Amino acid sequence: MELMKELSLAPGVSGSEEKIAEIITRELKDVADDIEIDSMGNIIATKKGEKKAPTVMLAAHMDEIGLMVRYIDDNGFILFSLIGGINDQMLMNQTVTIHSSVGEDVVGVIGSKPPHVTSPEERNKVVKSNDMFIDIGAKDKEEAEKMVRIGDIMTFNSIFAEYPNNRIMGKALDNRVGCYVMMEVLKRVETRATVYGVGTVQEEVGLKGAKTVSFKLNPDLAFALDVTLSGDHPGIKPDEAPVVMGKGPAIILADASGRGILTQQSVKDMLIKAGDDNEIPYQLEVSDGGTTDGTAIHLTREGIPTGVLSVPTRYIHTPVSVCSMDDIEATIQLIVEAINSL
Repeated sequence: MELMKELSLAPGVSGSEEKIAEIITRELKDVADDIEIDSMGNIIATKKGEKKAPTVMLAAHMDEIGLMVRYIDDNGFILFSLIGGINDQMLMNQTVTIHSSVGEDVVGVIGSKPPHVTSPEERNKVVKSNDMFIDIGAKDKEEAEKMVRIGDIMTFNSIFAEYPNNRIMGKALDNRVGCYVMMEVLKRVETRATVYGVGTVQEEVGLKGAKTVSFKLNPDLAFALDVTLSGDHPGIKPDEAPVVMGKGPAIILADASGRGILTQQSVKDMLIKAGDDNEIPYQLEVSDGGTTDGTAIHLTREGIPTGVLSVPTRYIHTPVSVCSMDDIEATIQLIVEAINSL
């Protein structure tokens, strides 16, 4: 639980994943035969197998959604750009930490025009991110520029909490959960295969790290480890998001209506058999929504057989996501059994 907490609270907006890579290095230095960071910033921990055995890549993206300083106005207020998929409604009145490149971290609050001076028409509309700003307490632009710089990244402030029923709440569970799973699998797996545990960069902004690292490693088999929508709360119909918390990981059969990954039959069979043979709970998912690193990986070179395992998670892409440690453990066990069966 402490490792999961550390991963959640650590900053790692797309393009600035170094802190997560440091944690992965520390955790796997006594497990992996080799650890390297490539030119994109992906971290690759290799657990070597036999020479003629297959190679397997486990890919979990390290980055989280966040903000970036775009402009500082004359009064010292900061305008920002979104990094990753963020709902404007979620931003209102959040506090953020600006990871300053010119000094210590700075705490800011996202502000907007108050309701007291808005028209009835304005009150009924969602405030757009372009109409928001960040207050860091600076009296003018000159003072603000001594505190932050254009291009500095921002993370949302949140706590990490242990909930009843072995559930957790925190920021960046998308995809620090996947990073945790990847590390635990590498620690536990016993196989003839060579296994690459990879923390990828910039998934939230285009699956970028997965594209380059899968080209470099060219594994025989790959698994993308991520989270998926848990549809077990008010406002979601069962057919819109049938995967729920507490029933194990989702084996993704298709995402983005097939524009993402369409998992090939042999990989589906391997994962389903690992679950059935070892009485590990799992769910099957066909999604019309988003996609994962698996999409980039399976289209690399001549094509790489790829599976996607995702942990059901509520309130993805907010600072207050919720998931189950039991589902995380089931995900680890399923992947370990699948790899050990090779």
